[in-house]
Amino acid sequence: MSFPIHRLRRLRSSPALRDIVRETRLDPQDLILPLFIRPGKGEKRPIASMPGVFQYSVDELARALKEIKASGIPGVILFGIPERKDERASGAYSADGIVQQAAEAIKEKTPELMVLADLCFCEYTSHGHCGVIRKTKSGFVLDNDATLDLAAKTAVSQAKAGADVIAPSGMADGQVAAIRKALDSAGFQDTPILAYAAKYASAFYGPFRDAAESPPQFGDRSTYQMDPANAREALREVALDVEEGADMVMVKPALPYLDVLKAVRERFELPTAAYNVSGEYSMLKAAAERGWIDERRTVLETLTSIKRAGADFILTYHALDAARWLDG
Repeated sequence: MSFPIHRLRRLRSSPALRDIVRETRLDPQDLILPLFIRPGKGEKRPIASMPGVFQYSVDELARALKEIKASGIPGVILFGIPERKDERASGAYSADGIVQQAAEAIKEKTPELMVLADLCFCEYTSHGHCGVIRKTKSGFVLDNDATLDLAAKTAVSQAKAGADVIAPSGMADGQVAAIRKALDSAGFQDTPILAYAAKYASAFYGPFRDAAESPPQFGDRSTYQMDPANAREALREVALDVEEGADMVMVKPALPYLDVLKAVRERFELPTAAYNVSGEYSMLKAAAERGWIDERRTVLETLTSIKRAGADFILTYHALDAARWLDG
């Protein structure tokens, strides 16, 4: 039977009713805050294309930890800007690399805060690509298997520094297996891997490349990141990472790929993350600054939609604001 017996508006008639029938709930515990770490002292540099986001030196990061801890956010993911870049991304796996220094500082100051270490090489290479580049007759290619050796070294270095979770994002074939083997051999068999399993070659990464100082110096990343037109391929990528030993998987970006996120959630049993990326963040910030949208409502609606599509947790630059609004 339908109207007038069934009136769906009955359950929307008051805040209390809407609350008790709400299907998806967002909580600060669902959020992970990305942090950009740079060399130097006393550095807290604003990122022009990402209002409210900063590059921190390690000493300034220590001051920010108080706010992060008080917010109820359970963890952060670290991205490093090294003092020097080279073709072999040596700053990524150095024992005193910038992410390693930050991880050690965080675990010393706030040991209960979970530290995820992004594992990619674009910030560390002089050419801005996510691995070892090999010259060919037709140009340049990313040398997949040589990159795996660097990924293995970097994962162990990050774990030794105190990273709780290793998060490989370079989209090299076989990277999860290489990292799992290296971690196990080094005694870090209990360190989980969060695989950026379905990472697309997206235009939404633009502001991040300003933040991480990592634009490619030639070409683009479409030979290793996924074609935005493909969804079935994402399920193959996730399946391979699961087979190789991933403990958690991620879809990146989030909003343009909610269909992919939902499909991954329905197909696989592993905890699933989504990365609400820099372009998604900056668009809302720009619109809010112009008074075109209500920032609080739009951000919370956005994050709720990502969780509703299947994300167990969300990496987002909105994390601190969202946590404050959710508790307010």
